[in-house]
Amino acid sequence: MSSNGTPQFVLPLVVRVEKDAPPARTDALETAARAVPAILSDERSAGAGEWADAVRSWQDARIRKVVRRARGAEWRRATRLPGITVTGGTAEVRVFPPVPLDGWPKELSRLQVSGTELDDPAEPPVPPRGPAVLWLNRELAMSTGKEMAQVGHGAHLLWWAMGREDREAWRKAGFPLVVRSPRPERWAELVGSGLPVVRDAGFTEVAPGSCTVVADFPTWA
Repeated sequence: MSSNGTPQFVLPLVVRVEKDAPPARTDALETAARAVPAILSDERSAGAGEWADAVRSWQDARIRKVVRRARGAEWRRATRLPGITVTGGTAEVRVFPPVPLDGWPKELSRLQVSGTELDDPAEPPVPPRGPAVLWLNRELAMSTGKEMAQVGHGAHLLWWAMGREDREAWRKAGFPLVVRSPRPERWAELVGSGLPVVRDAGFTEVAPGSCTVVADFPTWA
């Protein structure tokens, strides 16, 4: 509950991490980020849609996101719940409508939330021209699961900052985006650029107010 007695909502995301075939780190980050506008733009999240009240309650407070991992039977049980599965090259992430912080479905509450660590087989290439870029601060020590939540916040701020035409074009294109980590000097420039910046609330892993992600969209250049 919040200080005024209203329920606090959180957006659950579950990443599929099979023991013998885990996803690549950057692909998992990008897939998690795309899952956020996917649920925000879904017709069930708007108007009188079945998820609309939960989405409104969540967005009117902290846009908190929690990433958990699943494999095998855990993943299959999770996919039976209402939600959206977003796929990348190697990653699968399922996003669910917001739930009260203390009211997770049992199929999700039993999943592990800490210790999600993934690797990239090679250094990600320089960002191509065109897609949105979520610049991730790698100077902070964060687990992959925490990073997934942070880039999800970045995609959320990106969505809020867009006009209606940009939102619709981005949706029709499948929410193209990349996640990259800039050099320290470039990071300082980005934080001071006026672009949307994620400042973490400090619930886990990093200090309150830490700048974790800067969201950049091509038409803003």
